[in-house]
Amino acid sequence: MKGSNIDFADTKVAFENQSTIKLKKNYAIFALMNQNWLVKIGTFFINLSLKLGLPVKKLIKETIFELFCGGETIEDCKNTIASLNNFSIGTILDYSVEGEDDEGSFDKTQKEILESIHFAKNHRNEIPFSVFKITGIGSRELLTKVQDGKIELNSEEKSFFENFKKRFSEICETAAKNEVRLFVDAEETWIQNIIDELVLEMMRKYNLDGKVLIYNTYQLYRNKALSILENHIQIAKIGGFGIGAKLVRGAYMEKERKRAEEFNYKDPINETKAITDQHFNAALRVCIENIDTVSLCSGTHNEDSCKLGIDLIERKGLDVEDSRVYFAQLLGMSDNISYNLSKKGYNVAKYVPYGPIESVMPYLTRRAEENTSIAGQSSREFLLLKKELKRRNQA
Repeated sequence: MKGSNIDFADTKVAFENQSTIKLKKNYAIFALMNQNWLVKIGTFFINLSLKLGLPVKKLIKETIFELFCGGETIEDCKNTIASLNNFSIGTILDYSVEGEDDEGSFDKTQKEILESIHFAKNHRNEIPFSVFKITGIGSRELLTKVQDGKIELNSEEKSFFENFKKRFSEICETAAKNEVRLFVDAEETWIQNIIDELVLEMMRKYNLDGKVLIYNTYQLYRNKALSILENHIQIAKIGGFGIGAKLVRGAYMEKERKRAEEFNYKDPINETKAITDQHFNAALRVCIENIDTVSLCSGTHNEDSCKLGIDLIERKGLDVEDSRVYFAQLLGMSDNISYNLSKKGYNVAKYVPYGPIESVMPYLTRRAEENTSIAGQSSREFLLLKKELKRRNQA
């Protein structure tokens, strides 16, 4: 197998797409993010400056935005798409606008998602998937109320919920008609049941005749996620349709635990990270074992899980280029995984967020917080960049 013996510590491959000037710039950005106090103060003042209309957009755009985002529009993302494609890495365009919560904004976001799907259709070699978040096209508050089911919706809420379902259906139908594979991102547990039901319905409708076009996202830090995935696979086998499974560990742990405590219900998150790792790896095994039913995207920055994925592919006797199996990471992170996997011929894609700077700040803030030092330990990205700069200086 040509995918054997991948060295994720090979920074020469990881950063061969970056000039030394670019590498030094990114190293400086990660060095700043490595300071916890600076991230906290910096994000506070950046958000305040944007609210006050102070001229900070240029600074943001040329630093953290450039590192983690493709641009403000699809057009802006073309250079990033081309750069990734030069190294056989696909792009997943992710319209990452957050915090907008009215019918006009939902319609606008739907329009942008549909445009990204049509763009993907016309650039199949570069863009293997499209993606969207449910809360971009519908109210989180309304979806929470619907899932809770304790209070009947009023006439206006019923109308808004129908609008939401219509937007959702139109997005999935557009992707299916254009044969563009579509990820539906996961959200908080108190609205995830609705998402699971809707996505399963769309998979039953469109994942037919060997084509898997609609993908659900399974957050394996949820203690029920693995059993939900296994149940969906059994339903699909009985129903004669395919499952699209994007596996991730999860993104809302603190929020989930806080709400569980506040409303006095059982914490839906695994007790430890080790359990989450076990569940994620178990989900990988389940998907590969059922590859005739499941198309998989392993969305992880965890090297051990990637190595397990490689091992499972090889043991199953799958070609490394089998289109049913993808690995995915975020733009600006884990290039040591993405580029080394791609170099060995595996299917790899990067999530490339885009949108107006002020609207993607929540996303950028999360990326900055992820790359701060933890208990005095520098972030992995910072150490990898440091290692590659040292290698180039000694070359």
